[in-house]
Parts: sequence; C-alpha cells; structure tokens
Amino acid sequence: MRNFACRAATLALAATALAAPLSGTAQAAPATLYAPSALVFTVGHGETAAQTVPERAVTLNCAPKPSGTHPDPASACAELRRVDGDFAALESESGVLCTREYDPVVVTVDGVWQGERVSYERVFANECVKNSSVASVFAF
Repeated sequence: MRNFACRAATLALAATALAAPLSGTAQAAPATLYAPSALVFTVGHGETAAQTVPERAVTLNCAPKPSGTHPDPASACAELRRVDGDFAALESESGVLCTREYDPVVVTVDGVWQGERVSYERVFANECVKNSSVASVFAF
C-alpha cells in the first residue's frame, strides 16, 4: 500500500510539473502576432548602388508601430502600406519644376516588409527629382 501511495504522489507531481509549463506558455504568448517590417534606406550620388558610397542612411520599422531614424516614420509606413510595400508604385508629384541637370542620386532599400525580404534600388536624375516624390518614404 505504501508503494502505491508513493507512486501515485510521484505521478501527480510529474503531471503537475509537465502541465505547468504548458499552461504558462499559453499565457505568455503575445495576444497578436505581426510580420516584421524593418528597412534600411541609403542615398548617395552615382548611377548604381554598386558604384556609389552611401552619404546618408536611415532605418524604418513599421511593425508593431512606426519608429526608426527616418524623419517621418508614421507617414512613410502609411504610404508603404497603401501600396503594399511596392516601392515602384510610389509616384512623383506632377507640376514640380526641377532643372534638367543630370546629377544622379541612388536610393536603396534593404530589409523586410511584412515578413518578406526586400531589396530595391532607384536612380533619380537629381536631388530635386528625388525630393519631388509625393511619398515621404524617400524624404530623408
């Protein structure tokens, strides 16, 4: 009888020890999960990113909330969400007058957008053309 009681107590303790972490894990899990969105932007003068030394760089995190060293992370994240992270869909403002001077500016974007790897490069004819973008994404 004593052997039976000892085994029952051991089984009860083992069951409690095994069940406790399972119930604790369920409580510790975050209420909402999100796909990461963290990007690094660079800008430099040149015709390709491979031949250009970055002059400035900023970070942009859009999940769980806008942050980073980008001058306006909230607007930049909102614009990227509007185009589903398609940088090519960000348009320039019409009616902005820029010189026809060719002094190419390269913008690169590398990182993760909603869990997907992103690598983007765009060449603007000059700084004015880059800044004429209606998107605040490239305004850094």
